[in-house]
Amino acid sequence: MSINPIQLELFKNRFISVAEEMGVTLQRTAFSPNIKERRDYSCALFSESGELIAQAAHIPVHLGSMPMSVRSAIAFVGEKGWHPGDMVMLNDPFRGGTHLPDITLVAPVFVGGQGPLFFLANRAHHADVGGMTPGSMPLSRSLYQEGIIIPPVFFVKRGELDEEIQKLLLANVRTPEERTGDFAAQLMANRTGVSRMQGLIGSFGLQKVQQAALALVDYAETLTRQAIGRIPDGTYSFCDEMEDDGFGNKELCIRVRVDIHGDGATVDFSGTAGQTTGSINAVEAITHSAVLYVFRCLVERQIPANAGCMRPVRVICPLGTLVNARFPAAVAGGNVETSQRIVDVLFGALSQALPEKIPAASQGTMNNLTIGGIDPRNGQPYAYYETLGGGCGGGPGFAGESAIHSHMTNTMNTPVEALEYAYPFRAIRYAIRAQSGGAGEFPGGDGLVRELEVLGDAQVTMLSERRVKGAYGLFGGDAGKPGENLVLQQGSWTLMPSKFHASVSSGSRVRVETPGGGGFGTKQTQEGKG
Repeated sequence: MSINPIQLELFKNRFISVAEEMGVTLQRTAFSPNIKERRDYSCALFSESGELIAQAAHIPVHLGSMPMSVRSAIAFVGEKGWHPGDMVMLNDPFRGGTHLPDITLVAPVFVGGQGPLFFLANRAHHADVGGMTPGSMPLSRSLYQEGIIIPPVFFVKRGELDEEIQKLLLANVRTPEERTGDFAAQLMANRTGVSRMQGLIGSFGLQKVQQAALALVDYAETLTRQAIGRIPDGTYSFCDEMEDDGFGNKELCIRVRVDIHGDGATVDFSGTAGQTTGSINAVEAITHSAVLYVFRCLVERQIPANAGCMRPVRVICPLGTLVNARFPAAVAGGNVETSQRIVDVLFGALSQALPEKIPAASQGTMNNLTIGGIDPRNGQPYAYYETLGGGCGGGPGFAGESAIHSHMTNTMNTPVEALEYAYPFRAIRYAIRAQSGGAGEFPGGDGLVRELEVLGDAQVTMLSERRVKGAYGLFGGDAGKPGENLVLQQGSWTLMPSKFHASVSSGSRVRVETPGGGGFGTKQTQEGKG
């Protein structure tokens, strides 16, 4: 039985639509603004061995790392065996997770008692999973300080929720009611996906569906090899720095060497700084996720980012470094900040080989803001988490976009109306940060300004980067303007570092000015054309 190109395209879209519908279910049934408004979640389809087949257009840092979580779930079940209705939960970053707030739920697909035939998984960022500070994104020195660690466990057995596991989890978080609602949304997302895959298999037959899945992965490999084959053979190196880890360790280099030979690539992070005290350490899954994202960007055709994209790429990330930390390193910021810098260095290296394709650096941070305390309106604990957009890098033939998320994140903002309804905040300002993009023939995009007033005493934590040196420009373009974090207390503004924790009183304000993107090409070139 063969798959022709038309059938392959149809199955590609069918597989993607399964993941997309899972995402819609998760978003519409979630309780927290972080999931239902910001859409901080991802959904994907996997083979029976845990290979990524197709994904929705969700969050790159989630999706590239999820295969390791799925394989960890498969290994955990092992000889115990899967049954229809089972679901395994985990968030352990050292077993394929990203950071503790990202909780993954894995479900098998059975048809007629036969299975597992495929796996479905969704990953959602929970606004609080315990730990030192509200929002579970602290200035931590160890994974143990960041929240509850969930190894692979059965959360659902044969369709029945394990109430004891849920009680244990809810006893370790600040917002149990919200977590209960978000867990239920994740369950329904997987059940939706299982139902759709069962329908697909019922319509076309198991053999045809499995053959299409394998062919799709092979097709992605073919197109990725073609894209790599168009890169001139050679070695391309680049280094960029993490500004600090929040504990005085500064200018930590992430170094990469990309070797292109024919239709294959070796990505070597040897020479990268060792893992550090603070939470900017990335686990191996994060690094693989960033590499997948970059090489997927090089493929101009609309193919799913699946396991085939990584077959031509060998990744070397030495254990004990910023890009492959040892347990129990603090990793809350590695997922959101270091992942962005890994992308920056990869694109920086590839710009030497593909100057006609690669843009300047985007803002290079997710500007992670968490605020928590007791809501004076109802006396209940709350935890707010948000990442903020910034400027994208200008590129060959285009200016950078302003005030959006870029690269390893793909979330939306929390609308002011939802923000003020859900939390004891007043939004004072939300605007584009004019003139923050780097100048150039094709200028970088501008960052944004978000200023919030807290209406009760609160704990504020910020994990950010690009506060000292802006996003780099390319080929004569200027760097973007670095970001700034400011806190207003008792009538006085204080400029804060890139990573800080502060106790603030009612009426205090937090203002985040996010970085601009780098410019591309010399501005004189543009003026000469005029």
